[in-house]
Amino acid sequence: MFRNMTAWMGNGRRARLAVIGLITCMLAVASNAAEDLNRYLKSDHPDVYTVVKGDTLWDISGMFLERPWLWPEIWRINPQINNPHLIYPGDKIALVYVDGQPQLVLERGQAGRTVKVTPGTDKLEPQVRYEPLESAIPTIRLDAIQAFLVQNRIVSQEELNAAPYVVQGDSERLVLGAGDRLYVRGVLPESESFNVVRRGPLYVDPETQEVLGREATYIGLGQAVSQENDIATMFMSDTREEVQIGDRVLPTEERRVDSTFFPSAPDGDVRGQIISVFGGVTQVGQFDVVVLNRGEREGIKAGNVFAIYKKGALARDRIANETIRLPSERAGLLMVFRTFEKLSYALVMVTERPLAVNDEVRSP
Repeated sequence: MFRNMTAWMGNGRRARLAVIGLITCMLAVASNAAEDLNRYLKSDHPDVYTVVKGDTLWDISGMFLERPWLWPEIWRINPQINNPHLIYPGDKIALVYVDGQPQLVLERGQAGRTVKVTPGTDKLEPQVRYEPLESAIPTIRLDAIQAFLVQNRIVSQEELNAAPYVVQGDSERLVLGAGDRLYVRGVLPESESFNVVRRGPLYVDPETQEVLGREATYIGLGQAVSQENDIATMFMSDTREEVQIGDRVLPTEERRVDSTFFPSAPDGDVRGQIISVFGGVTQVGQFDVVVLNRGEREGIKAGNVFAIYKKGALARDRIANETIRLPSERAGLLMVFRTFEKLSYALVMVTERPLAVNDEVRSP
């Protein structure tokens, strides 16, 4: 029995030593993380920065960090501030240290306040709710992605094939624009608004050949005014370009970029490719919108930042008498701003060399 007790105590000692070892490792990891964050601070970062109109969160991140996607690691939520994720012109962002870790704290300026303050008044009374004087700064340049915030979308081929379509314009017109009436083959509930879209490119995964979705390119907005049998009449209130015979009609879709997302690294090691660039070109430049062959099913979220790698060139190994591919080289950064099940839209933020369709993207 004594021997069993000794063995049990020995086992307990080994267990305690294992726990101590685990805690030590965890503390070491935490220490290394703190060192990493300090290492990624820019040497010329400001101690305090006052936000101005025209700033983006990406720009501000880049003032403090060599790696802007580490922003969530150093952003310190101010619980006493309404919507602390939203940053407005006039707000002050200060760098402080908490337990050796760099942290960014927010001091709300006048533009972001939502409550009117009267000096010397302590009494609470019913009052009108005040909206911020300024809009919150966007995470990325909205002018670069404005056309893709709501209108463009990814749909299945079946959905697009089954959608009502334009058969003719008023007075037998074939090309139509804002202010015109047109006729649609299909059933459209009266007084409801619809998007007119055009069949865009079919996206196929270059590695697996899986069909990822069909681009439905926004053409304009219209309203159903009447229905007779299977022919609906629409009035076009807005058009980006001329409506053509065969364009499809889909319900309006209110999917917008959430202005509160932060630059962040994707969860896990995610790899993919740039499979298309908007504008009908193959070369990719700064502030171009691109399509990635990765989406929500791979855990991609708005705000995720990826490093872009220029695919290595093919070279001839004359010794082995075979063709080989040279290593890919890092060439830029992009940020996802809208996701679908199998695809994502992203904005190229940084380019270090010419980029092209089929270049690789990886967790930064």
